[in-house]
Amino acid sequence: MYLKMIEVNGVVMPFSILPVDLVEPSEGSLGPQEQLALSSNMIEWCLPHDVNLDGVEFKSMASGSHRIANDFIYFRKGCYFGLACFANMPVESELERGARMKSVGILSPSYTLLYRYMHFLENQVRHQLQCPGQYSPLEAFYEDKKAVLPPAGNGLVTACPTWSVTTINRCMHPEMKITHPAGCMSQFIRFFGEQIMVLWKFALLRKRILIFSPPPVGVVCYRVYCCCSLANVSLPGIGVSVPELRPFFYINIADITALETELSYVACTTEKIFEEKKDLYDVYIDNQNVKTHRDSLQPLLRLNGADKEKYRKLSEQRQMLLYSQEVDGDCTSNEEDLFILFFMELNNRIFQTLSEVAGSADPTLTAEHVRAMGLDPQGDRSFLVDLLEVYGIDAMLVIDNPCCP
Repeated sequence: MYLKMIEVNGVVMPFSILPVDLVEPSEGSLGPQEQLALSSNMIEWCLPHDVNLDGVEFKSMASGSHRIANDFIYFRKGCYFGLACFANMPVESELERGARMKSVGILSPSYTLLYRYMHFLENQVRHQLQCPGQYSPLEAFYEDKKAVLPPAGNGLVTACPTWSVTTINRCMHPEMKITHPAGCMSQFIRFFGEQIMVLWKFALLRKRILIFSPPPVGVVCYRVYCCCSLANVSLPGIGVSVPELRPFFYINIADITALETELSYVACTTEKIFEEKKDLYDVYIDNQNVKTHRDSLQPLLRLNGADKEKYRKLSEQRQMLLYSQEVDGDCTSNEEDLFILFFMELNNRIFQTLSEVAGSADPTLTAEHVRAMGLDPQGDRSFLVDLLEVYGIDAMLVIDNPCCP
């Protein structure tokens, strides 16, 4: 199912998917409609009928979802973002192999609006499983929210006061903190630990980052969002000439062609075959194992003393925040704010120093400059060289490399 809708803050659209590759019919047991169902998932019902939804039937139901009871999934469809809720209900039906599965979701030009409809989508997918073909709640929702969408070729609706993809890495606070439920940042930190400092460097260098995980994929989509937040810079003029770190969220093999032209992105998948397609990514994350097949990026996988010190400071700030919340009842700050601001201030300090050095009479980066940025003069040498090149900063790094004569 698919609907098109709008609210005060931007254009939004809901939909639902029926998995149709679950039946093995006996000869002559199925009609033309059921035979079509054998080849792939299908869009069961939609309004309006003139919007191109090719591929949404796969994006909104992750590969391997038949093994789990429920999930949610973020994805991209052209210039739109989607959120779908999936559910799997046991049924006494030979035709359905004992399980009925569907997804109901929403498309929008801005993913910061999508979380508002999570509860509605969860209720609707359960309703569609229990009462197949009862579309009146979705029709009512469409009538309440419908609007005319701009042509897909026009890109995102920049006239609406919503967070666009273009601004995602420039100034996310405070809009970004409401994109996902509270707690995803703290879960991200606990899951990766010190490895987030490695991810931070790859994100700041605008690398193509692919996260693999079996279903459920909802929490992994949150990791995509968190990775993007590592690269926030609020200084004017910084990063305007570098590739945008685009959040693709969930991808599958149908996205291979689109990924071939992407210079920078963060995505997740449940399909292990992507690991073999090394031309599509720079960094591959399997559970907590972060790896790269590119020799030039290998040094960035090693944590140095400065990385551990930054992580120690982040952990210390988190503990102080938790203590103040518990003892003083401080509800004005949260871990999401702390996480976003920690990395934004770190990035701002680095680029402020680099800009000042590049604009000085002697554009030479010294070990003192590097330490002032919170980096390791030796351990972060290759990171700094790449950073200067990616952002086109005209400064010279003169720190001796002790590994070379």
